[in-house]
Amino acid sequence: MTPLVIGMVLLAAVLHASWNAMAKSGGAPQFSIASYRLVNAIWCLPLLFFVPLPLAASWPMLLASTLIHTVYYYTLSRSYRSGDLSQVYPLFRGLAPVLVVVGAALFAREYLSSGAMLGIGLVSAGLISITVAGGRFGKIPGPALRWGLATSVLIAAYTVADGIGVRAAGNPFSYILWLFVLEPIPIGLWLLARDRTGWFVYMRAKPGKITAGALAAALAYAMVIYAMSVAPMGLVSSLRETSVIFAALIGTLMFREPFGRQRIVAAILVCLGVVLIKILS
Repeated sequence: MTPLVIGMVLLAAVLHASWNAMAKSGGAPQFSIASYRLVNAIWCLPLLFFVPLPLAASWPMLLASTLIHTVYYYTLSRSYRSGDLSQVYPLFRGLAPVLVVVGAALFAREYLSSGAMLGIGLVSAGLISITVAGGRFGKIPGPALRWGLATSVLIAAYTVADGIGVRAAGNPFSYILWLFVLEPIPIGLWLLARDRTGWFVYMRAKPGKITAGALAAALAYAMVIYAMSVAPMGLVSSLRETSVIFAALIGTLMFREPFGRQRIVAAILVCLGVVLIKILS
């Protein structure tokens, strides 16, 4: 991976941590997520006229990713409603890179060097340690644990689908724009049928927060998808999940949450993993 791609993915990690923190803090993550995606689609619609259609080979992955994202948004909302951000976020973001490596090998025949896999293992171990260190694992409510594990599987599934799809699209920006336009349709229809009034009240009450969250979410995943068009999926996923460390830093600097010894250990493991990925991949 080139330094430019690494820097892009690390910036995406910062943005990802930011929009997840906003979604959790809003008290209604399902409304936050749907609003972010709706705003992204509105921004992307006029841009479709300036890019070619994705090639036919990419459309199965594009549609599959849209459906997987829809289920993911549901499990993500349930995770945030069932447990603390500091419990569930490291859990599903830490497991996802390992699952992406397996999925990329099975479905894209993408194999990494032993050094790169060791780096990914260190990153995942560091991230998950934030949840399990000091006996915290036993304190996670059962529903939060189950929703968190389900979310990690879905993260890996849409990552692999998008990694395969963007490479087959012919133009990575075509794939990115169409994904962002299609994503809010299922979740939007579901909310319109289930709680239209609540969603509309939320959007009217928090336009500034929605705009900021939508921009962060769009830039974060757009950079990740583009990175997967030029770099291995497993490496991109592992670097992207360093967002857990950035989320911890955001909590410490902005919300006065203690960083703690376990987070320092996690940060060291993640940094070692990133160095190994850069040197040995």
